[in-house]
Amino acid sequence: MPTEILGINSIALLAIVGMALATYVTRAGGFWLMGFVTISPRIERFLRQTAGGVLIAIVTAAAMNGDWTMWCGLGATFAVMLAFRRPMTAILIGMAVAAGLRWLPGGFPV
Repeated sequence: MPTEILGINSIALLAIVGMALATYVTRAGGFWLMGFVTISPRIERFLRQTAGGVLIAIVTAAAMNGDWTMWCGLGATFAVMLAFRRPMTAILIGMAVAAGLRWLPGGFPV
């Protein structure tokens, strides 16, 4: 029978520590391995685009299951990005729009 350590189930604590260790080893190992790689212009372009690709994949997956407030936020993000070409500003405004619409009592009427 699992015991409790600091009010946490010992099996759950072991799982958390194991996941943290796996995350650390993966990140540290990646930095270590990249020390042996010569960064060519092609690899540099790939690395620069990876973050944007991951962000788009996460947003697309969430949008497919999202409600209308998420779609309004995505629309605001898209409009701000087209107008100002400032990604962080667009993301912040889109989040504010979605959060603001969810905060309204009864939601925003469609």
